[in-house]
Amino acid sequence: MSRISVRGFAVASATAVTAVGSVVGVASGSTAQNNDVEATASGATLLADIPAGQQAQVQTASLTQQAETMAIAADASAKKDAEEAARKAAAETAVAKKKEAAEKAERAERAEREARERAEAEEAASRSATRDASSFAVQSSYTIAEVQAMARQIVPADQFQCFSNIVDHESSWNYRADNPTSDAYGLVQALPGSKMASAGADWATNPATQIKWGLGYMNDRYGSPCGAWNFWQANHWY
Repeated sequence: MSRISVRGFAVASATAVTAVGSVVGVASGSTAQNNDVEATASGATLLADIPAGQQAQVQTASLTQQAETMAIAADASAKKDAEEAARKAAAETAVAKKKEAAEKAERAERAEREARERAEAEEAASRSATRDASSFAVQSSYTIAEVQAMARQIVPADQFQCFSNIVDHESSWNYRADNPTSDAYGLVQALPGSKMASAGADWATNPATQIKWGLGYMNDRYGSPCGAWNFWQANHWY
């Protein structure tokens, strides 16, 4: 029996006691009390009927209140669970985004490092593919083909065509070319020719020495033979 049902039972019991009291009063009273007994008995019957109805109403109200209380508690619990799930999902999303950003940064760094390593490897390969002018055997004379073969081994491969274009225009690959109107001399027409002594004392007769000096000049003044060739095309000198 519920708390409210017990209370309803107490009300019914109190009513019953009232009814009994009325009956006892009639038994010990006067004739005049007979009317009261009848009235009281009639009233007792009505009171006896009321508690049962009240008890049902109270029980119904109690069940309704209990249902409402349970519904409110269920709603609060569901709301709390939903909020907790939302917080958990937000935290997981934040962790996932942070991880994704870190992985993206790592991939970019790795790609940059690999690109740098490739560039360094290519540069090293280019340097290793070239020969120093002093490594060529000295001859009394050289053909154009021999001079060009020397240049291919001294000048980096990606710069050779630009270097060749300049030499074509300056001396037609004649390492003894001497400009009659100036002191320009050699494959790259150094002015004066004696400048090439910085690359070797045999600058006047060794095309390898001239190629070495010409390559250094183009790199120092224009950044590369291709830079020198770009300038030459615009000005017809370099």
